[in-house]
Amino acid sequence: MSDTIETADAPAPSKGFKFPTAYTILFALIALIALGTWIVPAGQYQRTENAELGREVPIPGTYETVDANPQGIVDVFLAPIGGFYNPDSNQAQAIDVALFVIIIGGFLGVVTRTGAIDHAIERSMSALRGREIWMIPILMAFFAVGGTTYGMAEESLAFYGLLIPVMLAARFDAVVAVAVILLGAGIGVLGSTINPFATVIASNAAGIAFTDGLTLRVFILVTGWAICSAYVMRYAVKVRADPSKSIIADKKNEIAARFKSDGHDPDAPLSRSQILTLIIFAATFAIMIWGVSSQGWWMDKMSALFIAASILVGVASWMGEEGFIDAFMAGAKDLLGVALIIGIARGIVVIMDAGKMTDTILHAGEGALSGLGPIGFINTMFGIELGLSFLVPSSSGLAVLSMPIMAPLADFSDVDRSLVVTAYQSANGLVNLINPTFAVVMGALAIGGVPYQRWLRFMWPLLLGLVVLVMGSLTIATLIN
Repeated sequence: MSDTIETADAPAPSKGFKFPTAYTILFALIALIALGTWIVPAGQYQRTENAELGREVPIPGTYETVDANPQGIVDVFLAPIGGFYNPDSNQAQAIDVALFVIIIGGFLGVVTRTGAIDHAIERSMSALRGREIWMIPILMAFFAVGGTTYGMAEESLAFYGLLIPVMLAARFDAVVAVAVILLGAGIGVLGSTINPFATVIASNAAGIAFTDGLTLRVFILVTGWAICSAYVMRYAVKVRADPSKSIIADKKNEIAARFKSDGHDPDAPLSRSQILTLIIFAATFAIMIWGVSSQGWWMDKMSALFIAASILVGVASWMGEEGFIDAFMAGAKDLLGVALIIGIARGIVVIMDAGKMTDTILHAGEGALSGLGPIGFINTMFGIELGLSFLVPSSSGLAVLSMPIMAPLADFSDVDRSLVVTAYQSANGLVNLINPTFAVVMGALAIGGVPYQRWLRFMWPLLLGLVVLVMGSLTIATLIN
């Protein structure tokens, strides 16, 4: 999408420097990492199979340099393809997530065509008139529960099409909707309590029970949720009072048009088919949450669920076979760019691993932690995990990579291993609120029409506050222990 669209609500931006799109940013990062493989020495740890984790983990003290595998121009162009699908790689790949996003787009296209969502939003806003602002902390708490319990991430992409129209109807902007979901789920991951993809895997890799350090994580979770809620509410109130204060004021009409349904009378009551559509819509998300949280569902089953729900909505609204296909394809087309961004983002990790940089960076962190006192150790550890999180956005991937190396080092600095786990998951959760290598961030911003550089402008004061919260909490816990 163009970042310089002129609307009646904001003056046209000056014709100076234009920040590149997400696609350019991600390709530039791929090229930068590829260049790094010519400079950074290649190395690897020996690995052993961990039966409890079901994965190979690095063995501390076994790092050694290996023959370099510098990545060239051909590898740069192959990286996004490998990010989507590479049968010869053990890396997490994006094809399932990308297909899930496209199918969600089709589902939302069919639902939007019925006009049911717009009608329901209008009625909800009438009932909440004067109290819309309280949707923000309530919904953020809902997403934070998902983040802290099962690491809600890619599956949160399904909620943007639902929440953005709600926030626009409340006279906020798309940034508020994106922040509610992305920050809500993100602060839950940052303050993970029983998240099997972060806390449990990291604790197992560190050789401790996942309940160790639970009190500190609950404190970070609740305090972080309060800080994020207050921050987003303050911004929302400012935008509602003066729409020109929105950081995406020049994109207001464009975004509103994307989330507007076609051909219905806003004053007409909800029809029976629209009521049935809303029931199917709500039930679909409820089933998805149940499936992910208790049945081990992943992208294949969630995608099948949304295909089935799309067909049910099409039948309930009697839009006909041709109308259904047209609506589904139009919705899928709207999110095609999001799917492409997800694959490109994963390509960064493909290049880094192929160039054998990952273990070298981890080894440098191992050396930086040696001989530090307790407070210096835990805060340096947090800083190292921040850097690693940009390169390895997967919470489970980073846990398996770093915990077998970092956790034993804590013993030499008289630091409880549970604090190492908390530092790791807090760093990973914090970085993944803005991480351009994290497909969820880039996908969410693409759906909401929020340019990446404007998201950074919105986020930087909050990030500083969260860094202070985490480092302060880790320092005090280290002193107490």
